[in-house]
Amino acid sequence: MGLKSLCDDVPVWVQSQDESSEEMAVRFHHRLVWIHPFPNGNGRHARLMADIFIENVLHGSPFTWAKRDLSSSSEQRSRYINALQKADNGNYVPLLEFAKS
Repeated sequence: MGLKSLCDDVPVWVQSQDESSEEMAVRFHHRLVWIHPFPNGNGRHARLMADIFIENVLHGSPFTWAKRDLSSSSEQRSRYINALQKADNGNYVPLLEFAKS
């Protein structure tokens, strides 16, 4: 149900253009992580999908996501998790900054 809802919402976001392409892609990423469709690899999947979304639908540049492998414990992974938690509370700025870092 969550994926269907997300897929239904995305065309509305794109058509309304209330946010920048980068903001839409970060919100898409966050929502996909929150839906958590897989037992493992949700962050990697969501980052890839956000990059595909921004590049192929919104015609922007993919994010760099701190240029690191975020699958193992590191300072960058902690920053990423912290940014996701802030997005859980409606603050997408840290996640957007991380995606562009």
